Amino acid sequence: MAAAAEGLESREAAAASKDAPRPAVESVDAGPGAPPFLAGNRLNLDLYPKGCHQLLHLCAQHHQQLLQVEFLRLSTHEDPQLLEATLAQVPGNLPHLRSLVLKGGQNRGALGACLQGTLTTLPTGLSTLAHLVHLDLSFNKLETLPACVPQLRSLDSLLLSHNRLSELPETLGALHVLTFLTVTHNCLQKLPPALGALSALQQLDLSENLLDTLPPEIGGLSNLTELNLASNRLQSLPVSLVGLRSLRLLVLHSNFLTSVPAGLAHLPLLTRLDLRDNQLRHLPPELLDAPFVRLQGNPLGEASPDSLSPPGTPQVLEMPKLFLTSDLDSFPVTPQGCSVTLACGVRLRFPAGATTTPITVHYRLWLPEPALVSLGPHDSLLSGVLELWPHGVAFQQDVSLWLLFVPPRARRCHEVVVRTRRDNSWSDLETHLEEEAPKRLWARCQVPHFSWFLVVLRPVSNACLVPPEGTLLCSSGHPGVKVTFPPGATEEPRHVSMQVVHMASRELRALLGEPEAAVSPLLCLSQSGPPSFLQPVTVQLPLPPGVTGFSLDHSRLHLLYWAPPAATWDDITAQVVLELTHLYARFQVTHFSWYWLWYTTKTCVGGLARKAWERLRLHQVNLIALQRRRDPEQVLLQCLPRNKVDATLRRLLERYRGPEPSDTVEMFEGEKFFAAFERGIDVDADRPDCVEGRVCFVFYSHLKNVKEVYITTALDREAQAVRGQVSFYRGSVPVEVPQEAEAARQRKGADALWMATLPIKLPRLQGLKGHGKGARLSLAPLNLGDAETGFLTQSNLLSVAGRLGPDWPAVALHLGMPYRELQRIRHEFRDDLDGQIRHMLFSWAERQAGQPGAVELLLQALEQSDRQDVAEEVRAILELGRHKYQDSIRRTGLAAEDSALPGTSASQSTEPAQA
Repeated sequence: MAAAAEGLESREAAAASKDAPRPAVESVDAGPGAPPFLAGNRLNLDLYPKGCHQLLHLCAQHHQQLLQVEFLRLSTHEDPQLLEATLAQVPGNLPHLRSLVLKGGQNRGALGACLQGTLTTLPTGLSTLAHLVHLDLSFNKLETLPACVPQLRSLDSLLLSHNRLSELPETLGALHVLTFLTVTHNCLQKLPPALGALSALQQLDLSENLLDTLPPEIGGLSNLTELNLASNRLQSLPVSLVGLRSLRLLVLHSNFLTSVPAGLAHLPLLTRLDLRDNQLRHLPPELLDAPFVRLQGNPLGEASPDSLSPPGTPQVLEMPKLFLTSDLDSFPVTPQGCSVTLACGVRLRFPAGATTTPITVHYRLWLPEPALVSLGPHDSLLSGVLELWPHGVAFQQDVSLWLLFVPPRARRCHEVVVRTRRDNSWSDLETHLEEEAPKRLWARCQVPHFSWFLVVLRPVSNACLVPPEGTLLCSSGHPGVKVTFPPGATEEPRHVSMQVVHMASRELRALLGEPEAAVSPLLCLSQSGPPSFLQPVTVQLPLPPGVTGFSLDHSRLHLLYWAPPAATWDDITAQVVLELTHLYARFQVTHFSWYWLWYTTKTCVGGLARKAWERLRLHQVNLIALQRRRDPEQVLLQCLPRNKVDATLRRLLERYRGPEPSDTVEMFEGEKFFAAFERGIDVDADRPDCVEGRVCFVFYSHLKNVKEVYITTALDREAQAVRGQVSFYRGSVPVEVPQEAEAARQRKGADALWMATLPIKLPRLQGLKGHGKGARLSLAPLNLGDAETGFLTQSNLLSVAGRLGPDWPAVALHLGMPYRELQRIRHEFRDDLDGQIRHMLFSWAERQAGQPGAVELLLQALEQSDRQDVAEEVRAILELGRHKYQDSIRRTGLAAEDSALPGTSASQSTEPAQA
């Protein structure tokens, strides 16, 4: 909401600064006797109580500075008669006015919704404002457009959103220089043909109305670049839309369109055509193939229900569409089916008849951790973990699932799949990729059951069903890799799969220090059914690069075999018969595992193969620790792939400062590590990812391995600065956390867990006892919340404040804070964003002390402000508090040992949540 308000303010200034005739008046600064809301050529009365009385008083005094005013902002939350009398004084006292903002929306109702102002019309005398170029009448009760508006012939921008307009007059076409018009969230049922006369119009927003048709004259808007018609009732579009040759953005989602003009694909400047969530079943090929078209939520390719039903059959109801705003919620599914979009970007489509009885589906998006993620040795995780329950639910028809994932780096012979869990085993689903925008990809699959789902990048897998008659399985990425199953190899059909991993020769030579060393692709074979085949199976591998069957030295060729969970590779060259051709090596096996051909002068190859295999799976990363420039107590910790370090630092160093990144270290996908603050520095808040003051991480190469924490110290910072450090260690936090001296000794070992140490400095505190700029908040200890929803401590709130950033005004408004209080906080803590956030959050928390439902209100405000990440962190803090509360009850003997911990299952618990 605040971002939108700032956008309108910038448009107001831009419109009023265009090259229009300006009055020949001399600029005058506000004198010592001028009121605070009158500054230069601006008169801002929208945030002051009794703004109408203030303006009438200035007019009665014939204040000379009124002649200089070009910008007027006035709240419409006033008595209607007083407001009308005040506006009647504007033309005679502010003759050079260029921008007039008469908005409601500053006040909010009991549920936090913006309240409309009392404005229902405008005085006719306002039509004499010959210099007016910007008029904002948003959030009012206008049912018809005031007659004076079409007479403002210099008008460049007209904002009419959130009113009660059912139609626009024909006279609107007289505004020949109008370039911006927004009439969103009204009740428009039709548009006047005169709208096509607005030849200068560039941006037109008519979303959230009741339009079912468009006039053909709309094609006359020759300069229109953006047209938004989302969330209306449009069933068709006029062909004249293809004449909008300047159009760049056309938004038509959430309508009832069954067809669109084919010529839209040929608009020369169009970069986005949004057709999501309509009733489109057929589209011209040129639109289907266009990369700028968004089509999700349309029944493309499906037959029309009308064409399949005989006369007299009741028409099938439209499939409901649900849009959810939380990462932990539920929704109903009926036999009618539904389309669901979750806050995390996940989409589901339940076709009609998927269930015979109504069912409630629960979902949750989990942060990835090894207990929830199943990865193969060469897999990479691309998404969070989605849980849908009740687990194991089967549907009459397949449910479609779209998962948003991080686009992976290009890797040879790899593919993206959706992985799911069923009956304690993981399997991969047939997956199709859809690109909605650059760097925004979806993985689509058909869901056979409800359980856990995640997106994985894996080596290309080729699979087949082996019948008793035998068959041939070939690799699609490496044509030379083949497996031949002879007749009689199996009595019953069994599924087999193959994965091939490539290793660059230069990496192997660097590892071995041998210029002529080479290896074949690494082959992994797996199967279902009995562990062995009844007949030997022939495997073909290409010889290592640079080696041919006629010139090789047989003593240097080794066939290696690895069977998990063994730690070493075995040399089985002497146990098999190698048949060599010019390019290939063939051998026979009776059971499947991993196979690898090596060509080297080394003799003990098994240990070298283990190191080479580890090198294939390792990622080179750097560790960084940066402190926020405005608040050194806020520390950003991140583990970055080496190729992303420079770009990330360029982006962060505007707001953070710190030492150079650590030396390069190597980590496995899914490897645990932790950060330990040392030398007098500790973590300030009790966090769910913090154990004994150590912050826990799990490394996933394609995800953001970043956390921001607040630190504190028990040392006296008023005497001198505190010079501490943060060290990074491999593995989970041990039960007995080693002392720093012992940890320092461990760093010297060959297998040391220590990875890096970076300096952290807390500057000396100076002048923080006053109340001036930069003063720290001094607040009484508080526990926000109640026993039912849980408690948040002052440290928890500090952690929340550190995550909000520039989104804090939207959160404040959703918390019910008046807009004028936001302006006061901005003024009092200008140039201090952290001070603004903390003051807002703690002043609100102090008012909520002792009131039930405060924590739930904060969670709702965070979600409504699109900060689900912070809301999820707060929920994790509450869950941690519940566990600690339950443990304390057990220690005092007030609860049985087998009592269920709150939050550990889908069942409800009545234990209070405390943190």
